[in-house]
Amino acid sequence: MPAAATLPILLLLVSNVFMTFAWYGHLKFPSQPLWIVTLASWGIAFFEYCLAVPANRIGHGVYSAAELKTIQEVITLSVFAVFSVTVLKEALTMNHLVGFGFIALGAFFVFKGPL
Repeated sequence: MPAAATLPILLLLVSNVFMTFAWYGHLKFPSQPLWIVTLASWGIAFFEYCLAVPANRIGHGVYSAAELKTIQEVITLSVFAVFSVTVLKEALTMNHLVGFGFIALGAFFVFKGPL
């Protein structure tokens, strides 16, 4: 797979790690004031944007916008699943796995091409 095809995926993977921490990391600190966790989340999200924007710019030369969004969503769910189990100590249930499976099925159809 050429670098133009893999680099966007790697950038999206790292950007999603940042964004998952920005969106959900504050849940580990429920006693902190909302304004503090909001500012901290915005600071973390800055780095996510520094990776996601180039990922989409570079990736659009190889992938369609719909394919890029699909890649991003599948990565987001994968990163979130690991984060929720390891950081938030929440269990993944069969309902979660079935739901994620349906999203993966949707991703399959996005990449399959015209029916």
